[in-house]
Amino acid sequence: MGKFIAVAGNVGVGKSTLTHLLSERLGWEPFYEAVDDNPYLADFYSDMTRWSFHSQIFFLSRRLRHHREILSHPNTVIQDRSVYEDAEIFARNLYLQGHMQPRDYRCYRELYEVLTQFLPPPDLVVYLRASVPTLQHRIALRGRDFERRIPDEYLAQLNTLYEEWIEGFTLCPVLTVPADRLDFVKHNSHLELICEKILDKLQGKEVVVFD
Repeated sequence: MGKFIAVAGNVGVGKSTLTHLLSERLGWEPFYEAVDDNPYLADFYSDMTRWSFHSQIFFLSRRLRHHREILSHPNTVIQDRSVYEDAEIFARNLYLQGHMQPRDYRCYRELYEVLTQFLPPPDLVVYLRASVPTLQHRIALRGRDFERRIPDEYLAQLNTLYEEWIEGFTLCPVLTVPADRLDFVKHNSHLELICEKILDKLQGKEVVVFD
C-alpha cells in the first residue's frame, strides 16, 4: 500500500515545484491542484463578497473528491495543497476580510468538519514555511502577472493563518521545511536533504530540525 503525502504552504512558496521534484526523485505519483474548472471563479474575482461561498464550496467538494481518490491509489502519491488549506486558510481569510457572511461561513465550516471526520488524513504533511520577501521573490520569478499584484499584507495574513493552523494540526505528522534557507530548485543538496527528512518521517523516525 502506498503512502499519501500532502505539500502545504502559502502562494508562491514552491508547492507545485517541490511536488514535481519529489515525484521525479522518488518515483511518486504527483497530484496537482486544479482551479481552472471552477465555474464560479470569474464571478468570484469580480464580486468576492457575493460569490465567495459558492466558489469555496466548489473547491471544497473538488478537493474532497481528490483526497478520496488519492486514498484509494495503489502507489505513493504526493499532492500539491491539502484539503485542509481550503478551509483553514483561504475560506477563513475570506471570512475575516468580510467577503464571506457569518452564516455562510458557519455553514461551510460545519460541512467541512463533518466530512473531514470521515476522511482519513495523509500519512504526512510537508509544510513549506517562507517569509513574505521570499514569497514575493519566487512569485516574481515565475512571472504570473496576476500574482505580481498580490500585496505584502495579503501574503502576511495568509502566513499568520498558516502558522495558526499548523500549530494546532494533529491529524498526521508534519515536516516543516524552512523555505527561506532551503532553495530546492537551485541546490540539489537542499532537495536531497528534504527527501531524506521526508523518508525518515514516513518511517516513524525522530527527525531533527533542519540544520
